Amino acid sequence: MTLLARAGLLFAGTITAILATAAPALAHGADAPNGTDYRVTVTAAGHPDLRVRVIEAGARLELTNTGATPVEVIGYSGEPYLRIGPDGVYENSRSPATYLNRTLVGDTALPAEADPAAEPRWHRVDGGTTARWHDQRALWREAEPPAQVRAAPDREHRVRDWVVPLRGADGPTEIRGTLDWVPPPDAYTWWVVTVVGVLAVGALGVLPAASGPGRRALAALGGLLIVGGAAAVAVALGRTLDAGAQGPGGVLAGLLTGPVWTLLTGLAAIVVGARAATGVAASSAPRSHVDFLVALAGVCLALFAGVTNIAGFSRAVLPTPWPPTVARTLVVLVMVAGAGALAAALLRLHTAARRPSATTAVTR
Repeated sequence: MTLLARAGLLFAGTITAILATAAPALAHGADAPNGTDYRVTVTAAGHPDLRVRVIEAGARLELTNTGATPVEVIGYSGEPYLRIGPDGVYENSRSPATYLNRTLVGDTALPAEADPAAEPRWHRVDGGTTARWHDQRALWREAEPPAQVRAAPDREHRVRDWVVPLRGADGPTEIRGTLDWVPPPDAYTWWVVTVVGVLAVGALGVLPAASGPGRRALAALGGLLIVGGAAAVAVALGRTLDAGAQGPGGVLAGLLTGPVWTLLTGLAAIVVGARAATGVAASSAPRSHVDFLVALAGVCLALFAGVTNIAGFSRAVLPTPWPPTVARTLVVLVMVAGAGALAAALLRLHTAARRPSATTAVTR
């Protein structure tokens, strides 16, 4: 089997893997969106012992109770929903909010035991003092944007002020915040930059692999893979931090249970890029084998770390702790390095596959 055929099988296998894992990924993505045009902001936490913040691009609220007494989050019908205190986090299995808040759209079917008027039935869900949940009061759940947004979509709008009631040892209090519409960016500009970058990098593949410029082109592809891999790792880290991970252990656990494919493909691209950039001359392996590794790293980087985060080109609020422009720039670097390296490596493999036939023809 020729290297070109192997590259084709590689691409087909990667597409199959993407399709095979699409359903679970989309199911998880419903709870951790790739972006939105609605900005959720907390303006008051309700008590000095409470720390409240927005995570996952506004999809969830996070409440940490540092006090000595528990606090209850009140559900949609005035019933106790969550209890967070020194002894852990508890859910009331009779609160409808326990089930409605399991998904971002609040479409979980309610069991028979869900009754806001019934005596609470608490069960422990976490041993810490932090709870994270979707709260429909802080979200825009309609398919269409509000009327004022439809009338002027290019302007920022205050959609509403929201309140989440709490009850503590000192009596009732509340979390307050705002929900705003933020105009999305011009996705066309980001796509143009990406496509032009991919074409420019892919053009390196037309240089003869055995020539001096061809060897320098392979080293350049290796350097680009290192940059793209580092950008992918940064994307994975940003999503993990935005999901609420704290401390080295929490961040590591979040990386391994969250955007793990983005992380792994980024690390693999760095390894392959280092070999292509610095180890080609000293390696005894045929240069075409290195090209195949570059193609493999490129296609995985583009698909698993680039395409999965491309929605950020057209969304205003992204799941990242840094400015959206930085997040989009990282995705552009991932796509240009991944897709560009793939295109260039396939061109080099195609040239290598044709060379033996041309040599045989001359000999005959």
